[in-house]
Amino acid sequence: MSDPSHHYLALSGGVGGAKLCLGLARLLADRLSLIVNTGDDFEHLGLYVSPDLDTALYTLAGLVNPVTGWGRSGETWTFMAALEGLGGPGWFKLGDGDLATHVLRTERLKGGATLTAVCAELARRFSISARILPMCDERLRTLVETEIGTLAFQDYFVREQCRPRLRQIRFEGAAESKPTAEVLEVLADPLLAGIIICPSNPFLSVDPILAVPGLRGALRAARVPIVAVSPIIAGQAVKGPAAKIMAELGIAADSRSIARYYAGLVDGFIIDVADSGLAADMPLPVKVTKTLMATLDDKIALARTCLAFCAELGAGAGPMLVRTQGQRHDAG
Repeated sequence: MSDPSHHYLALSGGVGGAKLCLGLARLLADRLSLIVNTGDDFEHLGLYVSPDLDTALYTLAGLVNPVTGWGRSGETWTFMAALEGLGGPGWFKLGDGDLATHVLRTERLKGGATLTAVCAELARRFSISARILPMCDERLRTLVETEIGTLAFQDYFVREQCRPRLRQIRFEGAAESKPTAEVLEVLADPLLAGIIICPSNPFLSVDPILAVPGLRGALRAARVPIVAVSPIIAGQAVKGPAAKIMAELGIAADSRSIARYYAGLVDGFIIDVADSGLAADMPLPVKVTKTLMATLDDKIALARTCLAFCAELGAGAGPMLVRTQGQRHDAG
């Protein structure tokens, strides 16, 4: 069990990230902070839609659709039916309850509120004790270069169902973005004891977060263990296109490749028991456990493993964990 005074930070995007965050939240409550990907955000029908933030909010509030892992449970679709009946676009589904979230967010943003402030308001309304933070307040957007041209993320992911062959991913607006004061405050917290990179897609969910100038350096400077959980099990992504993207980028679709991708940033790597045969050939200290999260107990168990691994790595590093040029060593 983690020290009751310790705080933890998770980097998250998508359904897999939200699942682990739920397990962490059950163990940590208000001692947990999340930095959530907003590279997926877009404007649709005049509304500001933030899919990963909403998945985190709905999941931690106990409101998420348990079948899809996104959207709200018990959702109704009167708005979409009326919209499509009028010839409007139906490719991106907005349920009636979900629509209220987007309308409120859009109104607040137009009134001058930051995305961080709006997210905090929604978290309060949903009685969420964990702190949910957008990765930045500026417009940083994930663009996907494909065989049919450049696609905005939601066009690639939802409209095209990830079918076009991917050639490159880039982050429009990254140079103009910066970590928020709230994100930097969490990273400077003297009670921070560990950082967990959730089993989110490294290329579509984690890389946008790391593309915010100064954020990668702030993570390294936090002087606490950073552990990552592989989103790949036995060569397949649990959910989403991670394995397909890796193949199209010329990267072997296995946990070893993910570990190599994160090497220099993270101190430990967690893989599924199905990949235990890869443990001996990893560039990082490895923990082998069940990472497939089918139940709430699974989510909590994986969260416990993450916290224990942070504690183990922290104890082994001595009083100060320092990273220089991407490598960790003990100082003092």
